[in-house]
Amino acid sequence: METGPDVRQRAFYPDYLSEILVVIFLTIGAVFILAVTAPPSLDREINFVAAYQPKPEWYFLWMYQLVRYFPGRWAFIGTVMVPLAACALLISMPFIGNGAKRSSGTAALLFSILAAAVFILTMVPVLWP
Repeated sequence: METGPDVRQRAFYPDYLSEILVVIFLTIGAVFILAVTAPPSLDREINFVAAYQPKPEWYFLWMYQLVRYFPGRWAFIGTVMVPLAACALLISMPFIGNGAKRSSGTAALLFSILAAAVFILTMVPVLWP
């Protein structure tokens, strides 16, 4: 940076502060104009006459679908036993196929089947409500 008698040092106040305030006010104005001219749209209209059918969040949709497959007295199996078996399978995966033949791919195959099952059970209520 040059120093000398012709080079003027700019001070924070009022030079830089005025530039910063202009940028801040322009940004606030642009956001305000966008908010007024393009309001967020509502996805769908609510029908207050139709029966309310609650659905869980996306990460519980696979469990919601299991409850549909195991209704009534079988709900305990669908909501407790099947997820516990899936968790036990996930926990035991490091020990599956860990013998002399390490390249058997048994654990990878079981994980792929489990992941595909959760994905399919999640997508079924989304695609076919």
